[in-house]
Amino acid sequence: MSIVMTGGGTGGHLAIIKAVKEHLKEEELVYIGSTKGQDRQWFEDDGDFKEKYFFETRGVVNQGALGKIKSLLMMARATMQAVRLLRKHKAKVVFSVGGFSAASTAFAAKLLRIPLVIHEQNAALGSLNKLLKPYAAAFISSYLEESPIKAYPVKQIFFENARIRDRVKTIIFLGGSQGARAINTLALQIAPELKARGIRIIHQAGQHHIDEVQKAYDALGIEAEVFGFTDKLADYMNEADLAIARSGASTLWELSATALPALYIPYPHAASDHQFHNAQFLVEKDLAWIMRENEIDTKKVLALLDENMEKKSRGLMEIIEKNGSEKIAELLTQI
Repeated sequence: MSIVMTGGGTGGHLAIIKAVKEHLKEEELVYIGSTKGQDRQWFEDDGDFKEKYFFETRGVVNQGALGKIKSLLMMARATMQAVRLLRKHKAKVVFSVGGFSAASTAFAAKLLRIPLVIHEQNAALGSLNKLLKPYAAAFISSYLEESPIKAYPVKQIFFENARIRDRVKTIIFLGGSQGARAINTLALQIAPELKARGIRIIHQAGQHHIDEVQKAYDALGIEAEVFGFTDKLADYMNEADLAIARSGASTLWELSATALPALYIPYPHAASDHQFHNAQFLVEKDLAWIMRENEIDTKKVLALLDENMEKKSRGLMEIIEKNGSEKIAELLTQI
């Protein structure tokens, strides 16, 4: 009997699986994802899974008419493959974190009447999760009152690193492993002022933008820690006193667990504008700042350096519950 974990495409989805599986060491785990997106980068060499499978699938939503038909045909073929794999591994439960990577395995679980547990990361429900919510054995969301588990599955190290910030000595720019051009541009625009104030810069520029961003800092005569994909993110967040970041759910809750105040610049093309709604959840509680990408104002950004970091830092410590990943793992073993 195995627990099958599925979903991904982006780091926000995959971080959930990574956090939850840490508490399932005694279980037989199988991962099913897609050849598209970051699934392979995260889990192809992960020894915690007995087997890993990557289907030829892709998203449906942002395709033209012919593209949608092709995507649906790929999904149908992958669903049949998933049916065979769920039978082969005697799946007792399927844990889905959504995204196009999850569709085929989630549908296969329902065809075989295998309990399906869904985790929704965002304040605005993803299209697949919204479709499958009525059929789930459990639907988990940190934003919904009826959720059986409210704690977000953040790795324990982020809580261990939590500390109260008072003033900004180090700033971290987080555009995700793929990078965010708007955040890269903003960082370089305000870097001279940050240097003048003696503020250290840590910058996740994106795997494909490391060289150009590093050269730009060098041209400005400014030292900065520039990186793309990293397994040291918790350490970098721990060192920072203010973050300027995209507001994907995992990033938002990791920053909250670390008690790191943040200005969120949502990805403007996110499905259902979910990154804006994620950030707004904290802004409404006066625990974060938000700025649309087309409204970035360097003067307003620099003004944040003089804001009360301690108030927001303490508030973040109270907003997020611990042990989310452990509670989800326990739920999966009990179903």
